[in-house]
Amino acid sequence: MKSKAIESRKKIAVVIPQYGLVGGAEGHTAELTSHIAKDGRYDVHVFANKWGNHDENITFHTTPIITFPKYLTTPSFAYFTGLQISLMHYFDLIHTHDRIFKADIFTMHGIPHRVWVEEVRKKNMSLFDYSTEWVERKLVKHGKKFIAVSTLVKEKFLEAYPDVNPARVSVIHPGVDIKQFQKYNRQRCYQEVRQKFNIDPTEITILFVSMNYDIKGLDYLMAGLARFKSKYPEKRFKLLVVGKSSDRKYIHLAARLGIGDVVIYTGVIQNIEIAEIYLASDMFAMLSRCDTFGLTVLEAMAASLPVMISKNVGAKDIIRHGKNGFVVGNETNPDEIAQAIFFLSKDDVKTSMTTEACWTASKYFWEATAKKTKDIYDLCLTQE
Repeated sequence: MKSKAIESRKKIAVVIPQYGLVGGAEGHTAELTSHIAKDGRYDVHVFANKWGNHDENITFHTTPIITFPKYLTTPSFAYFTGLQISLMHYFDLIHTHDRIFKADIFTMHGIPHRVWVEEVRKKNMSLFDYSTEWVERKLVKHGKKFIAVSTLVKEKFLEAYPDVNPARVSVIHPGVDIKQFQKYNRQRCYQEVRQKFNIDPTEITILFVSMNYDIKGLDYLMAGLARFKSKYPEKRFKLLVVGKSSDRKYIHLAARLGIGDVVIYTGVIQNIEIAEIYLASDMFAMLSRCDTFGLTVLEAMAASLPVMISKNVGAKDIIRHGKNGFVVGNETNPDEIAQAIFFLSKDDVKTSMTTEACWTASKYFWEATAKKTKDIYDLCLTQE
């Protein structure tokens, strides 16, 4: 017989196609949901097509997706999720991290789909895009509360959906596990990682982490580094590119820019090892064309790295320009990027910024993110 405490728990449905797998939204959702599920007031159920890890505090449900033809991908996941939830009859609140037909709370890890396609990707809308936008519009129409991972996302969302009351949109930044960096010996990581990739201890190491080099602005960074090399020939450096994308294109670009000999491609590195890469670097750079937050920025700061980002990165919310990082006003200007790299490489600046960056990151722990999210849960539940 169930205890009254268990019976009184609010049943929460959390929705995302891929839970806890590679990707910012997938990892964010898993971390957040895991922390929320520890709260004894909630009975948490995850609806996903795939997941990377189990949690004893969470009940998982496999949701089908029709991926062929492609335009059925988003509508099919939305349909099957809605069907599963309705057949179970008993959820007090639905929190989705992706586009479905109806939910109480929608956490927006991305910008509105049409804006992404037309303004960022610079493409025409396809049948897949139209079907995805159709589902998104239904969700916005029926949603009670919206959570944006950054101010940038909130602004883009309200521009696309001007009928939504701004008071219904809250900004809650992701969290970071700062302890994953504190358990390593920084000096050991510095020596071992640099030895592994043949980086001299005297060389400035700029870290770039991405699974999509085009969107994350690797071309902008390379252009800036080429200018940095010509303006400051006495400064020796290496660019450490972690992740996987179109390597061949950028190998040719680096060669054309005259920096082919200083770029190192590591490929994909598992999460358990990525902390050591951060700790072995001198600065982190991400000059994205559009990035709704950029969790790697927060991870870099947690590893006490000065960061250089473009104005198109949502993590600029937590950057105090010149104090804990550098926001490049024009990522297409190589001179501005070169100057920022020079500024961040100065010993006195680096010393002060490493402390400030780590202090900033320490305020963004997952428990705090979960607490803010649960406050919205409680608000929605009391308004029923």
